[in-house]
Amino acid sequence: MTIKLHLAVDASSHVLATVITAGQRSDAPVFYEVMNRIRMPRLGGGRPRVRPDYVLADRAYSSRAIREYLRRRQIPHTIPEKRDQAGHRIRRGSAGGRPPGFDRETYARRHKVECRIGLLKQARGVATRYDKLAVRYEATVQLTLIRQSP
Repeated sequence: MTIKLHLAVDASSHVLATVITAGQRSDAPVFYEVMNRIRMPRLGGGRPRVRPDYVLADRAYSSRAIREYLRRRQIPHTIPEKRDQAGHRIRRGSAGGRPPGFDRETYARRHKVECRIGLLKQARGVATRYDKLAVRYEATVQLTLIRQSP
């Protein structure tokens, strides 16, 4: 059985939220769960922040519903358009609408997520997944994150 590890990471590579799903499950529906798990503590106390300043996501999270969700929550975002979506939009002509905004320089900062996943998978238990139960694997991931935190 394969798994996917979905992470929300801030600009300084601290993990804000993790979600573990089955490998055959689509990425887009998990986006909402990852966003709902984000809790950033405030410096002076008070309720934690639940709305990030900016979202960078890969092509797997490119959907009209996710972009609308982020617009509704007033979260600026950079998500590249899937190639097939771009083709469908172009084929429809003027009825296809405008392409979503995309900034390559901003998107280049998404490498922090990939670096964090690479660092996380340096732990043997996370990379090889010896745990049979997903709950235990999630605990292994959480313990690894705690051990690797500065």
